[in-house]
Amino acid sequence: MTGLLDGKALAAKMQAELAEQVQHLQQQVGRPPGLAVLMVGDNPASAAYVRNKEQACERVGIASFGKHFPTQTTQAELEQTIQALNQDERVDGILVQLPLPDHLDSVGLLNQIDPNKDADGLHPTNLGRLVRGEPGLRSCTPAGVMRLLQEYRIDLKGKKAVVIGRSILVGKPLALMLLAEDATVTIAHSRSQDLTAIARDADILVAAVGRTNLITAEMVKPDAVVVDVGINRVVNPETGKGRLVGDVEFESVRDVAAWITPVPGGIGPMTVTMLLDNTVWSYRQRCVAGREK
Repeated sequence: MTGLLDGKALAAKMQAELAEQVQHLQQQVGRPPGLAVLMVGDNPASAAYVRNKEQACERVGIASFGKHFPTQTTQAELEQTIQALNQDERVDGILVQLPLPDHLDSVGLLNQIDPNKDADGLHPTNLGRLVRGEPGLRSCTPAGVMRLLQEYRIDLKGKKAVVIGRSILVGKPLALMLLAEDATVTIAHSRSQDLTAIARDADILVAAVGRTNLITAEMVKPDAVVVDVGINRVVNPETGKGRLVGDVEFESVRDVAAWITPVPGGIGPMTVTMLLDNTVWSYRQRCVAGREK
């Protein structure tokens, strides 16, 4: 019987714990933690994500300082906004909702964020801390994967982990996190030769490409742990209704794997929760740890 790695349940548990922490810390600090999410344009998927993040902040007791900009907003205007938020004592986390309109340089904007307020864990300083194994803010999706594996006591020491996908958002940081837990890590991608053989060698198989049904049953070693990071929208041509699926052909793979994440309800809720966790961590470092020194 394949076990489900239930990110939705773990996210709810963690958010309840964060709410308790925030309530306790707020009495010492005199204000709640603050998160600013910057969104540009009218991308409906981004708008849904931002709404989801703001609702999660409310549940935990984090103040939202979200700003929604029109599509034609300039790079300079956004940089000014980020600089102001860097100086704002009420704000502990800053996040730029991706993707941005084509005329904007997302890397340039991310680099403007104070590394200690980098709620998405994507600033070069925080990626450098990850490479060096130093404490710091971690990229939310890979951190969510690691927290979910930890919750279900999935042993990583000496295991073969294959990460399919090499993005700076997920693939690369996740490979480093798995390596830090003593897994033997392979990163595969669209140019890898014989992807089936590489995937089938994995004790822990992570799909993070964004391609529907990329991973099929014959690519999975019996009793492997399969983590599906992909979120793809497929539309039924008869009804016109859309639904979310991952990169893994769930029904066939669940007959082979020991553990698998569902989509939705697996890594998505964990990504939002790790954003909250990063914001509270930053709040603690800035406001509580500083006082205790």
